[in-house]
Amino acid sequence: MSPTTATFKLSSGTEIPWLAWGNGSGDARKTAVESGRIALEAGIRHIDTAQGYKNEDATGEVVKGSNLKKNDVFVTTKLSGRADDKTQQGTPEYVHGVNDIRTVVKGSIDRLGFIPDLFLIHNPNVVARSDLKATWGILEDLKESGELMDIGVSNFRPQDLEIILEGARHKPVVNQLEYHPYVLAHLQPVLDIQAKHGILTEAYGPLTPLLRHPTGGPLKPVLQRIAQRISADNKSLTTPIDAVTVLLLWTRASGAVAVTASGNPDRIRGLAAIAHLPGDLLKPEEVEEITRVGKTVHYRHYREHMTVDFPAPSLPDGTN
Repeated sequence: MSPTTATFKLSSGTEIPWLAWGNGSGDARKTAVESGRIALEAGIRHIDTAQGYKNEDATGEVVKGSNLKKNDVFVTTKLSGRADDKTQQGTPEYVHGVNDIRTVVKGSIDRLGFIPDLFLIHNPNVVARSDLKATWGILEDLKESGELMDIGVSNFRPQDLEIILEGARHKPVVNQLEYHPYVLAHLQPVLDIQAKHGILTEAYGPLTPLLRHPTGGPLKPVLQRIAQRISADNKSLTTPIDAVTVLLLWTRASGAVAVTASGNPDRIRGLAAIAHLPGDLLKPEEVEEITRVGKTVHYRHYREHMTVDFPAPSLPDGTN
């Protein structure tokens, strides 16, 4: 990894860059090659993709076409559902059969042109529930044979984590979730399990309180005030500090990898600049304040996976 790229250490010992550019939504998904090249040129060293994004081949093209060695770029992909198979329906994602898993994983490797650094189960519904444990076992086998590297999960609720953790030979190194201050109260049972088992949180939608919440809620003025304080105290910084920057720095300070998508070249370059900021810009009491204020609100943008049989807390949504 670039010496200026801050990382977290996974339970496996692997270093994972704390900020990833994702190509799973919006213009980023449509411009995976062009935007991916900008991300790497700007200094981002982590790309997050998935089978379901239909751009693993573009991700591979970006990495292989760069001036970087593959070892300098961390790539995550995911086992997604079979949305093209109209015969298998009835869950939020159409399912794979257990006998398909090895072939489907090999498809990702072939499209990328290399073994990804991290391979996730995109959500617990990509296989039948009765096959979830066996599917994890296959990923464990592939890891042990060297056909995969690190393995993890995404959008897993407590009951989903419990299924694969029982008797696991390899615990998931990450759980990638919608994660930001406004879902902390809801996620507490998940975070407790992850803390017990050394599972790192990866945050997608980390900027939801600012970009998707109708008003920004009670956090917005807090983030703006902290941004002003950091700017005043660090006049030599060349990276502009705004509320978005503060929210991403909070994500890092809370121990989570931030995964955020953009197809806007200036915004991608701005994310790269944030990725290389010092880790001590936020004061501990500011991290605590953001956490505390966030827990007074429940606001989730991506509801298709984490809201079934996992009740949300009785909290206001912060829109009033």
